Amino acid sequence: MELQTWSEEWELWKPFRISRGVSSAANVVVAELREGGHRGRGEAAGVEYHGESLAQVRQVMEDTVRENPSLDRESLQDLLPPGGARNALDCALWDLEAKREGCSIWDLVGIEPKSLTTVCTIGIDSPEAMAASAVELARYGVLKIKLDDDGPVERIRAIHEARPDAALIVDANQAWSLDRLAELARPLAELGVEMIEQPVAEGGDSALIDYEPPLTLCADESCNTLEDLEYLVKRYQMVNIKLDKTGGLTAALELARAAQECGLELMVGNMLGSSLAMAPAFVIGQMCRYNDLDGPLLQREDREHAMLYAGAVVSAPEPELWG
Repeated sequence: MELQTWSEEWELWKPFRISRGVSSAANVVVAELREGGHRGRGEAAGVEYHGESLAQVRQVMEDTVRENPSLDRESLQDLLPPGGARNALDCALWDLEAKREGCSIWDLVGIEPKSLTTVCTIGIDSPEAMAASAVELARYGVLKIKLDDDGPVERIRAIHEARPDAALIVDANQAWSLDRLAELARPLAELGVEMIEQPVAEGGDSALIDYEPPLTLCADESCNTLEDLEYLVKRYQMVNIKLDKTGGLTAALELARAAQECGLELMVGNMLGSSLAMAPAFVIGQMCRYNDLDGPLLQREDREHAMLYAGAVVSAPEPELWG
């Protein structure tokens, strides 16, 4: 088995601001595994707030395959911890297996695929600019709104007035305290917000145990792997599964199925990236209430054989892309 890796930068249509920073491009790593005339690919952004860099992700992948030339998905789970390197290699191994066996990812995972409806994300800006973005996104029935602690109700009110037809979900990216959440939750619910992602800091959400929210709370930064479930089920009603954090599709499938057994609802998310990153996330999306697969929609360009977006409706990836 041979591995090639490279970094890519996908320019965004406009700067994308969340509570912890601004991005102007999606920066990713691609892993390409070749064996017996077949090729499998995977893409990862890594988890920057866990200290991962693209250079580190590439180096870990190259060292792992060099030392384990007969690598498979099962051994990979023990060789590498969760994160971007394991994600890209795991997704490449799924793709390679499908190509080698002459089947589809759906045959391998035992799921009958259906088209999905993705949310579309609006980054933090002035209330007027965010409302204008909501109007521009008229084809999207579910809008995901990034917020910080600066005028969150005013921003949501402007969006709701501009798009009263839209379902709204909010991502605070750990920006609030529990007291601030309790202050904001009901006004946001009255403005059409259905769910809030990660309102409080990872590791600081123990106070949520006794909190009875008027709308769904979803763990994002606090949801990494299967080991987090016991902690999360006492604090949240939903989990956002991201393959860069689980370390690939293999672990994401385990987490999704276990979370459902615990009574948690599911969302699949992304760390920005091209259709090659969205394709394995689309598999998890088959089990989810909300699908955040809009990474390519935020980019000026996408890769060849890109996933098909008809407004908010996303079709299953073609085998030429992945799986």
